[in-house]
Amino acid sequence: MSRIGRKPISVPADVEVKIEGQRVSVKGPKGELSGTFSPLLTIDREGAELLVSRPSDDKECRSMHGLTRTLINNMVVGVTDGFTKELEIQGVGYRAQKQGTNLVMNLGFSHQVIISETDAIKIDVPAPNRIVVSGIDKQKVGQFAAEIRMKRPPEPYKGKGIRYVGEYVIRKEGKAGRVAG
Repeated sequence: MSRIGRKPISVPADVEVKIEGQRVSVKGPKGELSGTFSPLLTIDREGAELLVSRPSDDKECRSMHGLTRTLINNMVVGVTDGFTKELEIQGVGYRAQKQGTNLVMNLGFSHQVIISETDAIKIDVPAPNRIVVSGIDKQKVGQFAAEIRMKRPPEPYKGKGIRYVGEYVIRKEGKAGRVAG
């Protein structure tokens, strides 16, 4: 049986969970999320815990078991703590700033790159070379951070561009490292 799927999801006291068949709604201090899950699985509440169980061991049930449990857990964590992704900008003259609800970035293009924050996603710029994307939906936070990173992904020769904090960029040697032969 799935190790992740078997783990119960602990529901904090300030979170309200509503289960209507296969639809789960989670409401907490940071907001509200809901999702519809596979009809092959059963989602039950026992006290302050949610349990996801599967009726049989066929391949489709097994593959959905851990996924469903993780998605519901991410909803509970999102409405209590929220999720953040941090990006860093490297390169001479590359910087970011916040103007109202817009993120304005100078990335070496002839124009500024402007991205607006949405209702679900908030952008913070604590330093000119650091961007923090936060929100309650883990998938939307990750997607928004990936879209920001795609505006100028890190290049392999000098490492200039936008990268996640802690991301390792494989560097290439360039022409000077070639052996004459």
